[in-house]
Amino acid sequence: MPFFKFTALRLGLVVVFFVIAYWLGLGAIFSAVAAAILAWCVTYLFFRSQRDAAAASLQRRFRDGAPPQRNPAELDDAAAEDAYDPNAAVNPDRKPSP
Repeated sequence: MPFFKFTALRLGLVVVFFVIAYWLGLGAIFSAVAAAILAWCVTYLFFRSQRDAAAASLQRRFRDGAPPQRNPAELDDAAAEDAYDPNAAVNPDRKPSP
């Protein structure tokens, strides 16, 4: 979650700086470039704790041996598979029910 918060913060700053630069008459392309650079500078200088939290969350997520992130549907499927009796007879000629 910290990664998404930091990303939203940075994108919000890009939008604010773009609007200001465009309002000042810098043009669309130069405003976009200036907004991206200014947003990066502001987040780098003033939002260190959020940046570090975002980096730590990404590091935990992508390190070797990290547990997979599962959504509720995957957890329900896994529970159904665990409840299945492996000794039950299977008829491969039967059509699957819809």
